[in-house]
Amino acid sequence: MRVSGEQAGAIVRRLFRSRKALEPRVATYGDVVDERGEPIDRGLALLFPAPHSYTGESMAELHIHGSPAVAREVLRAMLACGARYAQAGEFTRRAFLNGKLDLAAAEAVADLIDAETRSAARAALANLSGGLAGAVRNIRARLSALLEELAAAVDFPDEVQEPSRGRLREGLESMRTELAALLRDAEVGRLVREGIGVAIVGPPNAGKSSLLNALLGEERALVSEIPGTTRDTIEEAITVDGVRVRLTDTAGLREAPGRLEAAGVERARSVLAGSRLALVVIDASQPLSAEARAVLAATRGRERVVFFNKADAGDAGFRARDDAERDAILGSTRRHDSLERVRRAIAAAAWGARTPDLERPHLASLREIDAVAAARASLAEASSTVEIGLPVDVIVPDLQRAFASLGHLTGDEAGEALIAGIFARFCIGK
Repeated sequence: MRVSGEQAGAIVRRLFRSRKALEPRVATYGDVVDERGEPIDRGLALLFPAPHSYTGESMAELHIHGSPAVAREVLRAMLACGARYAQAGEFTRRAFLNGKLDLAAAEAVADLIDAETRSAARAALANLSGGLAGAVRNIRARLSALLEELAAAVDFPDEVQEPSRGRLREGLESMRTELAALLRDAEVGRLVREGIGVAIVGPPNAGKSSLLNALLGEERALVSEIPGTTRDTIEEAITVDGVRVRLTDTAGLREAPGRLEAAGVERARSVLAGSRLALVVIDASQPLSAEARAVLAATRGRERVVFFNKADAGDAGFRARDDAERDAILGSTRRHDSLERVRRAIAAAAWGARTPDLERPHLASLREIDAVAAARASLAEASSTVEIGLPVDVIVPDLQRAFASLGHLTGDEAGEALIAGIFARFCIGK
């Protein structure tokens, strides 16, 4: 149980009894009591005097046993001694307001809490260390220096020479290149945080549910030789190369004869349209049917992995595939090597040609992406002004807009509404 503020030490000292006096940052064993001195539990107490604490304020903690009744009584006693309930994210918000964290690092705390894979946790840790804010503040510092130089040249033209167009062009291009790299890496940040939506589609009885079960390693979906068994979507998640992959098994795509199956087919089409990747499953053992050809044609031109299943029973369908499916995978859901090839293909479709460096800071939210994109657009306007030969002081408003946009990312120029919206996604007690 954590309390922060001027009275944190006094509250915990009132609710904790031990043979040894409490010392800063030293865990002390003793009895936890209520405001009347009645025993509640035995545990540890820790004091963190300001400013050497998470929030930058005086903080104290009681480490108690996990009983809900004990936790409830300790919380009630804290409230009786003058504490109040923390709002969502209030501890991290106070850390931000007291200069212990920048806004990007504060958001990384929430991402780290929500991380469902090791890659997501590593990406959040990279931002938590302040790498993103450091890179952005470096650009802001160069913008600030350039603005000061332009202002001095305008105010004191006899003493200060304005920067040359060549140096301006080089400096603006350098900053735009760095911002472009951050925008490229934003997709990596989004993927590791949110995962990848993969729709498993194909004609009836191709083995879509069998593939889902095989990738999961458990019997999650009902499997039958009767076409049309799957009539609703089933979503489960796996981890591929550290990325969370949300697999959705769908009904077989065909002109459904019944109203219920038709509804399932329509839902399958909707899932396919909203997925980043299509995992197309075709029966390799049979000649390509009209339904199979229709599914293959419908998924061309989008990100997909084509898997010709049931190779242990034949490959007539695989041999009849068109040139557009030359890179398709031939295998069986019963073979481990086939499943590994499917996993590798999913990873390749997610990452592309390059493996992401998760130790580098990434833009992790739409707010951050918008701020960087706006700054880059302003710098592009400034570059155009320099190129067409207008007076160089004309670019000052563009540089100021870029400077302000990047300040919204780090929190240096963040408004109260923005800050409140960011910390609203936190859990209570963090």
